[in-house]
Amino acid sequence: MRSENQSSVSEFFLLGLPIRPEEQSVFLALFLGMYLTTVLGNLLIILLIRLDSHLHTPMYFFVSHLALSDVSFSSVTVPKMLMNMQTQQLSISYVGCVSQMYFFILFVCLDNFLLAVMAYDRYVAVCHPLHYTAVMRKELCVLLVAGSWFLSCAHALLHTVLFSHLSFCADNTIPHFFCDLTVLLKLTCSDTSLNELVIFIEGGVFAFLSFTTILGSYICIGVTILRVPSIKRICKALSTCGSHLFVVFLYYGTLAMIYFFPSSNSSKVKDIIASVMYTVVTPMLNPFIYSLRNRDMKLALGVLYRRGIIFAT
Repeated sequence: MRSENQSSVSEFFLLGLPIRPEEQSVFLALFLGMYLTTVLGNLLIILLIRLDSHLHTPMYFFVSHLALSDVSFSSVTVPKMLMNMQTQQLSISYVGCVSQMYFFILFVCLDNFLLAVMAYDRYVAVCHPLHYTAVMRKELCVLLVAGSWFLSCAHALLHTVLFSHLSFCADNTIPHFFCDLTVLLKLTCSDTSLNELVIFIEGGVFAFLSFTTILGSYICIGVTILRVPSIKRICKALSTCGSHLFVVFLYYGTLAMIYFFPSSNSSKVKDIIASVMYTVVTPMLNPFIYSLRNRDMKLALGVLYRRGIIFAT
């Protein structure tokens, strides 16, 4: 019975965004522009950090991996959404859906860990500036990033393996624009208690550790600043931590709207809008946050621009 159910669902149908047919072309152009901005902006950040030796520091090493994660994260869902809007072919194969779910979970978790690592980096920079170079040495930075990638891959693989043992009946319509695990679990005929338990315990532990690392780091930063308060120190701390803090608010704010404050069944539109913010808008804004608010990035961009003019002439 289980193999019959699994073989009968060889594909799913993504209902996509709640957009009227006459508005499809407008939103297609809008989301295509946002996606291209995301890809080009984040790749530009990676290029600047790679080429400018002044940006070869722990903070920008983490920023480059965050940019790579954002490009990958957006590329998991947005191209398929755009293709469905253009062709009106809403189907996605079972393997394609599971693959999309795996990479979505991976890059969500990776963003989570990288933001925690970056918060620790800012804590050391502000609270222990004299020991910053000794603490945040290259080996530790590589280890932190490699550990983030490894744990994210293991986290996504665990949920994917558990999901692959579930069976599906007649309902294969996903009321979303991508294969989200929480939505897929509602379609299955199997008992999902183990899946939900793992999401609650294992996923909760990862999220709690990352969030407490970020919160604890900024509490320590705040305490350090307030010990000898001055306008100069506050401005310096804001310039050091402002970009990261803004990204944290964007990340956890949209994440909370989707998973911690879910809508009722009669108002799922809010969840879809929050998911668009999370998968499309947030990755697009990160390059602007780290370039427009950061003097080093603007200087590196100016150098790259001047090099381009010289090579062009």
